[in-house]
Amino acid sequence: MKRFLRSPLLWTFVLSFVLLLAVGGWLLTDPATSRSEALKTGGVAGAAIVALYALWLNDRRRRVEERRQEVERQRQELELRRADQDRDRISDERFAKAVELLGHDADQVRVGALHALAGLARGRELYRQTVLDILCSYLRRPFDHPRYKDTAKRAGNTAPEEGSAEEDQELQVRQTAQRLIGELLPAADSEGTPGYDLDLTGAVLEYFDLSGRKIGKLLLRYGGLYSSTNLSGCVFLGPVYLTGSGTKEKKRIGYFRCEGAKFEQRAWFSGVQFSEDTEFRGTVFAGETSFKDSVFAKDAVFADAEFKGTLDLRRARFEGFADLSFREPPGTVSLYNTTVEPARDHELPADWSVETLPDGRARLTVKDR
Repeated sequence: MKRFLRSPLLWTFVLSFVLLLAVGGWLLTDPATSRSEALKTGGVAGAAIVALYALWLNDRRRRVEERRQEVERQRQELELRRADQDRDRISDERFAKAVELLGHDADQVRVGALHALAGLARGRELYRQTVLDILCSYLRRPFDHPRYKDTAKRAGNTAPEEGSAEEDQELQVRQTAQRLIGELLPAADSEGTPGYDLDLTGAVLEYFDLSGRKIGKLLLRYGGLYSSTNLSGCVFLGPVYLTGSGTKEKKRIGYFRCEGAKFEQRAWFSGVQFSEDTEFRGTVFAGETSFKDSVFAKDAVFADAEFKGTLDLRRARFEGFADLSFREPPGTVSLYNTTVEPARDHELPADWSVETLPDGRARLTVKDR
């Protein structure tokens, strides 16, 4: 009973009825006002009180609903944070387990660990650079194979020499790591994607293919690139260093393709020994470029290449055919003791020439210099 007497609805009706009687009674004191008009006006006044109560009640319900929605939103955010924490925990556990399995004796387990890491990198962008670093670290491990020792002797489609079971299995694991690196890198024409760094210093690679990919900084010093390497169509956002590749510990560089690529910063190929044909057709070198002390054992093609910075060819040796018909020659070039094969008819820029030396060798010179 007390709760009923405290009800706002009861007092609203009481106030409405009192107002009806008060307004109606006051109007009836005026002789010009009829009874029906006084009753109607009083009813309107009483109904206004009821309407005000209805508005207050709706506003109260609205505030209650807003508070309920806010509580629900906070609950959902809490659940999402818990889900993210669970996902991070599971990802961290998968990551740690996969890294641990990279040292397993069975090659199929190591391949599975590589795929697990790649899957984690695809699902969680946060892990992409870390996984690439681990794949590169795996490829930097010392490795040799009998098929690399007779590279210069093999011709045509002669099958390479087979290694032991352990060597062949490890080769398959390493080629899987190479392929996964290419798959994890963004496409060269993708917009808004970062360029991930690769550190392959001293790595031994075979059939390494990163064509059409966007790369940040590339370190491949003193590496061995066997059979063929394809960097065509790549965009290198950071500096590139292949210095000394193909030289250390009798490593070699096989067929090297880098056509239509773009080096946005420094491109350093100093002291590289290219054992097979080398192609830089249509490549853009936007920064400093150096082939100082490099050796091109066979054909070297730079047709339509564009150099927007300096080009250093000091002591470089072109032992095969040299196609240096650049689309845009460098503004500054260094040609000190740059030698070419005297018996070949090379393609050179208009102001370059071949000077035969007394010892039978030939070197490149720039006219009027």
